[in-house]
Parts: sequence; C-alpha cells; structure tokens
Amino acid sequence: MKKLIAVLAVALTGVLLWSCSKSDNQSCTPVPAQNEEAQILQYVNSNNMTAVKDPSGLYYQILQEGTGSNPNLTSRVYVKYKGYLTNGTQFDALDNPSLSGWALGGLIQGWQIGIPKIKKGGKIKMVIPSSLAYGCNQVGTIPANSILVFEVELVDFN
Repeated sequence: MKKLIAVLAVALTGVLLWSCSKSDNQSCTPVPAQNEEAQILQYVNSNNMTAVKDPSGLYYQILQEGTGSNPNLTSRVYVKYKGYLTNGTQFDALDNPSLSGWALGGLIQGWQIGIPKIKKGGKIKMVIPSSLAYGCNQVGTIPANSILVFEVELVDFN
C-alpha cells in the first residue's frame, strides 16, 4: 500500500510540474526579431543610444568595455543590472552581485549574446527582441512577447 501511495505521489508531482511548465498563453505566436525592428529602432533613437545591431537582432551599446578577458557560455557571471520594458517600466534590478553568480549559458539568449561583448568591470545596455528573451511566456510582470532593455555591469566572472 505504501508503495502504491508513493508511486501515485511521484506521478501526481510529475503531472503538476509538466502542467506548470507550459506557457499560460497557448494562442501566443512568437515574434521574429525582424518584426520588432521598427519598435526597437524607435526605442534606440528616442533614448539617444549609439547602439550596434548584432546578427541575432540584439541591439547593444557598450558603455564601458572593462578589462581582461571576456566571459563565455560556461562562465558564472556576477552582475549588477536593471531591466526595463520599452515603455520605461522597470521590472527588475539587482545591486548586489553576490546574489547573482549565474551560469551564462542558463540565462536568456539576449544575455548569452550580449554579456560576452564586455570584460570584467564592463557595462552594456542591451535592447533584446522578445525572441531572445522570454518569447510567448509571461514572466512575473513581463508580458509575453516583450522587448526587454537591460543595463548590465559585469562585476566579475569565473
């Protein structure tokens, strides 16, 4: 009897985790980066950015290059950052880099592409197409298919 209850508990947990991992908006269609180009350029121009476009569709401006080598996807990055929607709404911020230490390869694609462009002590501002961010997934207060803006300082990496 105990084995049956344990098997049922494991099965129920699996079903619950699977159902929670699906996007809440099943009718959402991912937006290709090129379809957000006009909106991104409007943000870049209205905020006087001298941004560069990466082939992925990421726009970025290196505010401070930093020194030493660049991180890669296997690096653990320690950062300070602020995250905004293009309407200026701040959705997240972190001022204490000791609370980060994330594997770069586990972060959104926009960060995976942008952060290696700077070195330790560097600062970058990125305008990330929704397809390189959370796509169809609403995350906290970030709506699905949102273009994201991040100001990131790479304090350290290893």
